[in-house]
Amino acid sequence: MTGTGGDWLRDGLDVAGADCGLWVPGVDYVAGWREAREAADRLNRGLLGAGFELSEVRAVASTNEDGRGVVRVTGWPNAVGRLAGLLEAVTGNEGGAV
Repeated sequence: MTGTGGDWLRDGLDVAGADCGLWVPGVDYVAGWREAREAADRLNRGLLGAGFELSEVRAVASTNEDGRGVVRVTGWPNAVGRLAGLLEAVTGNEGGAV
């Protein structure tokens, strides 16, 4: 999925951080990644629907070292701040668990 803004795959929002490592033989990373990809795609559709560009904030599918799916939200600070404001408005700015 892409927003209307440019080449979001090479926009500087690097998601390969310190947790990026070698794969362990015998661990099913694909199943976890598929589950995470479905969730990330759903969140990205929501972000696009809320007026965000995926070049400024997006969900990214990954797996952890034991193959469990992980979804990370990555973005520029101002976009993440806008997303936080939107979530606070939806939850009544209570700051607790929904």
